Amino acid sequence: MKQPCVYILASSPNGTLYIGVTGHLRQRIHQHRAGDIKGFTQRYDVKHLVYIETHDRMEDAITREKRLKTWRRDWKIRLIEEHNPQWLDLFEHLNS
Repeated sequence: MKQPCVYILASSPNGTLYIGVTGHLRQRIHQHRAGDIKGFTQRYDVKHLVYIETHDRMEDAITREKRLKTWRRDWKIRLIEEHNPQWLDLFEHLNS
C-alpha cells in the first residue's frame, strides 16, 4: 500500500538522527536495514524507526521533510519523545 510519510530513524535513543520521506515505508526501512541505501544511514548505523508522520499527498510529505530537516536537534528530539517517549523501534509495530 502506498502511503506518503515522513520518518525519523535513530542509531539509539538520543543518538544520530536521519529524516526521510517515502511512499512505501516498510520497503524503505528494509532497504535501510539491509544496507541497500548507501550513505549516511549505513555509515552511522541509523536504522531504528522512531517517528512516523503520514500525509495524504507526497508533495505535503516532502514539504514537511524539508521543514523538519531545518529544525534544531532539540526540537526533533522533543517531537520524537512526544509521540514515542521510550524511543521504541516502531518498525516492529508496522505489521500489526
